[in-house]
Amino acid sequence: MTGIKTVMVSGTDRGIGLELVKQLLQGDYTVFAGGIAPDEAALGQLSNQYPGRLHGFRLDVSSDNSVKEAANRIAGVTDRLDLLINNAAILGDIDATIEDSLDFEEIQRIYNITALGAIRLSNALIGPIMNGGKLIVNITSEAGSIGLSHRESWFGYSMAKAALNMGSTIIHRKISKKGGRVLLLHPGWVKSFMRGKWDNGGIYSPEEAASNLLNQIAQHKDEIRDLPLYIEADTGKELPW
Repeated sequence: MTGIKTVMVSGTDRGIGLELVKQLLQGDYTVFAGGIAPDEAALGQLSNQYPGRLHGFRLDVSSDNSVKEAANRIAGVTDRLDLLINNAAILGDIDATIEDSLDFEEIQRIYNITALGAIRLSNALIGPIMNGGKLIVNITSEAGSIGLSHRESWFGYSMAKAALNMGSTIIHRKISKKGGRVLLLHPGWVKSFMRGKWDNGGIYSPEEAASNLLNQIAQHKDEIRDLPLYIEADTGKELPW
């Protein structure tokens, strides 16, 4: 990705987030990696393999204080970020319908992490972002598309991703006046720990999903439109809002 050298990634504990860190380091980027429960062994190995280019730390995107601490940590190293990848998210219950007992505290938690977390981190880092590559990538989902809505459950996750999409358009409208961009990427159905345990039913491995995401970022990083691009990372197909 020509012109991009310094990247911040959230949700790097495992899965897509950790794999993004690995592939970015392989691509000669300096990476700030924030996760709620960082894999110390994996990050330590990567730090040894890529000395001076990985800055890993604990990050809870649902916490104002944690996000501020992360921003201060980054500011102590650099005053510019070429790319922010907001990847942190949780899935929560996907079975309960309106006829069941809904856990509204859990739904609020999903919203706080999956939707507000990206806005919170973007807000804290908007200075170095606009000093750098002016690019924010939010990892979203087809579950946030109202046009593709077919589910009878998934309240928390679907509503949070729809809110993330709207928040992304609001950010994009503001920063695009100064050359900034927001890109919304749906990684596809990925084998992951999103359900609290390893789910092998996905189509893509985390490695494949991360590669697809980085390929789409490379292709679209300089595009500025009225609204953010909202696309499938595996096919490049634009998704309906």
